[in-house]
Amino acid sequence: MTGGRLRLVGAALAAVLAGCAPAPTGGHDAPTESASPVRTPEDICADLVSYWVKEALKGSSWAGLDWEQKGLSNEQYEIHDEVLAAALAEERRAGRGAASAFADREARRRCEEARGATGSSENWRS
Repeated sequence: MTGGRLRLVGAALAAVLAGCAPAPTGGHDAPTESASPVRTPEDICADLVSYWVKEALKGSSWAGLDWEQKGLSNEQYEIHDEVLAAALAEERRAGRGAASAFADREARRRCEEARGATGSSENWRS
C-alpha cells in the first residue's frame, strides 16, 4: 500500500472508530424518550373493542373469532357485544360511516367507565 492510500485507510478507520465510541455524557446517562406514547388500559380496550365492532360491521370473516382469539377479556367482550348491537342499529339508521364513528365513541366511553375492562379473562362468561 502506498503512503497516500495508507493515510486514507487510516483516516477512514479513525472516523469509523470515532463514530462507534460512546458520546461523553458527563457521568450521567442522557434521558431517552419513549418511541411511543404510554397507552392506558382504557386506550387498549377502546382500540380493541372498536376494531372488532367495525370488523363485524364490515362482515369480515375475522369477526367470527371468539373473545380469546380477539384478545379481549370477558368484560371487554361484553362491552363489544353491547356496542355492536347499538352500532348495528346506528348503521340501519344512518349508514356504516355513522356506525363506525359511533363504535369509536361508544367503545371509548364504555372502556373508560370500566377502567379498561381488564377483569375476568377466564374461560367463562356469566
